[in-house]
Amino acid sequence: MSKENKQSAFAIWISLISNIVLTVIKFAVGLLFNSPVLIADGVHNAGDVVATGAALSSMRVSKQPPDEDHPYGHGKAEVVGAGIVAIILAMAAIYMGYHSVTVLFEPPHKATFIALIAAAFSLILKQVLYVYTMSIGKKTNSNGLIATAYDHLADVYASIAAVIGIGLALIGDYYHIAFLSYGDPIAGIVVAYFVLKLAVHIGKTSVGVLMEKNVDMDKMNAFINLVKSVPEVKRIDRIRARDHGHYVIVDVRVGVSAELSVQEGHDISRLIKQSIMNQHPNVEEVLVHLNPWYKENV
Repeated sequence: MSKENKQSAFAIWISLISNIVLTVIKFAVGLLFNSPVLIADGVHNAGDVVATGAALSSMRVSKQPPDEDHPYGHGKAEVVGAGIVAIILAMAAIYMGYHSVTVLFEPPHKATFIALIAAAFSLILKQVLYVYTMSIGKKTNSNGLIATAYDHLADVYASIAAVIGIGLALIGDYYHIAFLSYGDPIAGIVVAYFVLKLAVHIGKTSVGVLMEKNVDMDKMNAFINLVKSVPEVKRIDRIRARDHGHYVIVDVRVGVSAELSVQEGHDISRLIKQSIMNQHPNVEEVLVHLNPWYKENV
């Protein structure tokens, strides 16, 4: 296993264990001290456990080498895993929003410092996990790990709202300000909105990759410039590039002099491929097609 794969596996295992611990803590404190936002957040974390498990499984599949049935590799398994994360996040957001709205029509629940401490602990831990996981995800170009990082970010939002909501409820109890006692469920509604927004973002990204969407224009322009840097290339007839999970596949058609030999054409193809892959380590394959170019057609 490569160093990058070990880092990805370690990061996802840390995420899984952390989510399990936080789920137990939030459910326990939320139920014992009757905190709606912590119970809702506990449900969210339970979904995170399933989502992280899906991301872990998909990452393992994505690292498998190409085979007869999957000649382009298994990279899109990570994208499927990210899509599962998006669905679970959306379901958690809907549940949190519904649960928080129903609590608004009940007598206010008494807030406790224990619930506040649990929410603050979750906030700190999830912020650290988000920074760490996103860093490794970008370094290894892992869609599954980046989706897990966004999942941690959703928890950061949830924990910030929980801290504010529980804090307002505590102030309301202490100063006998009735409306502040509903800070907890109102915070849950705010959390639901941000979690749903993240779910839509992850879902759109996953669908884009599965639908063979081109990479962004900055990457595409970089590929175009590298192809143009090969002296024998007279024109670029077509260039496409698509994400395939943690790697990219580039497809390019170029015009070269019709007078070149097959061997010379082969060497140009190799040069184009190497120029792209040397500058972009996340490019797994470059498919080059050569078209004849005639000087009189210029």
